[in-house]
Amino acid sequence: MDTQTLLPEVEALATLLLARGERLATAESCTGGLIAAACTELAGSSTWFERGFVTYSNAAKTELLSVDAALIAEHGAVSEPVALAMARGALAHSAADIAVAVTGVAGPAGGSAHKPVGTVWIAWAQRGGAAHATHHLFNGDRAAVRAATVIHALAGLRQRLTPL
Repeated sequence: MDTQTLLPEVEALATLLLARGERLATAESCTGGLIAAACTELAGSSTWFERGFVTYSNAAKTELLSVDAALIAEHGAVSEPVALAMARGALAHSAADIAVAVTGVAGPAGGSAHKPVGTVWIAWAQRGGAAHATHHLFNGDRAAVRAATVIHALAGLRQRLTPL
């Protein structure tokens, strides 16, 4: 994924975060740090990007984000409850004001009838506010699924930060 193509989206996100005096944290599984990479591609991002967690394994989700292992066992790593817990965990383990978390099946293997390749959950949480998650089924190969996840995660952040 070419993070340069995402610069306009990241610049708009940066403007919103700076105007609000807020900072961002990311918690990524299936994207392996691509959201953080897109954010830090922008010079000066250290003023609004607080940190990124790459929690690819279930153990990392538990250790770094305090996602309850029982929650993962009950719902699976690719689920709404785990995505929400990841976003909340990113806030709890950082000084960020808003967090985005992603977990999914990027493929080409790993899918099932219940969670086919392309299944992704994206969650956003704001300190002192609500957390929300959305379910997606992205088409394409591994690169396409990961790219679509990054694009939707960034767009969701902008949407949540844009005044009504």
